[in-house]
Amino acid sequence: MALTATHTEHHSLGHILATPFRAIGNGLIAIMESNSRVQYVDRLNAMTDAQLEAKGLKRDEIVQHVFRDHMHL
Repeated sequence: MALTATHTEHHSLGHILATPFRAIGNGLIAIMESNSRVQYVDRLNAMTDAQLEAKGLKRDEIVQHVFRDHMHL
């Protein structure tokens, strides 16, 4: 006599319906993370306050500086 173990996963309807939206969200995150401006923000954030000051920036001005041509504040 042979025994066979089977395992089936049951996902809720909400989980199934959310899957494409989760994929879209993950894709948008990947696009943003590969964006050169976002990478520049990350590089500036990694600098010390003294290094930022030498560039004429304050830490709370980084995003406005990098996206200045898109943000009209």
